[in-house]
Amino acid sequence: MRSTGAIVLLVLVLLVGFAGCAGCGTYNSLVQQDERVTEAWANVETQYQRRADLIDQVVSTVQGQADFESETLQNVIEARSRATSIQVSADDLDDPQALARYQEAQSALGASLGRLLAVSEAYPTLGTNEGFLNLQTQIEGNENRIATARRDYNGAVAGLNGRIRTFPTALIAPIAGVTPRAPFEAEAGAEQAPEITFD
Repeated sequence: MRSTGAIVLLVLVLLVGFAGCAGCGTYNSLVQQDERVTEAWANVETQYQRRADLIDQVVSTVQGQADFESETLQNVIEARSRATSIQVSADDLDDPQALARYQEAQSALGASLGRLLAVSEAYPTLGTNEGFLNLQTQIEGNENRIATARRDYNGAVAGLNGRIRTFPTALIAPIAGVTPRAPFEAEAGAEQAPEITFD
């Protein structure tokens, strides 16, 4: 009888030990996944900051053009100011509204920058300015890096959010303080292809 009780106790100790080790492993991998989301967000912010810095250079270059449309230039300056005033920290990534406000401001900045570059084509001296052409190339590359950083962020968020919803991680996530994160959403109208006409 005594040996049966010892065996039962040993089995219980082993089960508790196994569950504890599994819980620790799940906790650690969950924290690592959460850190990947934070890192991916930092990369998004870095690319948006690079764009803001490039816009400063574009504005300085365009301001040298005496007859450039001041309204277009002012719109870019204001959009940049709005976009850089909205900050989303890693702690705010579980707030879809905060991320939507950030995304909206960045989209408005991108749109006003696009208008500025389109209007600049009407100014031949800008079209031949090597510095301006170099900035256009850098902006194009930066927009591609922004898209890549956003895609990587969404991938990290999808991995984390999917993991949080599975068992036993769903039990451990609240203990670890890890909550689902908000992904970037497609911009309104992005599902419709633009109409292109050749006249």
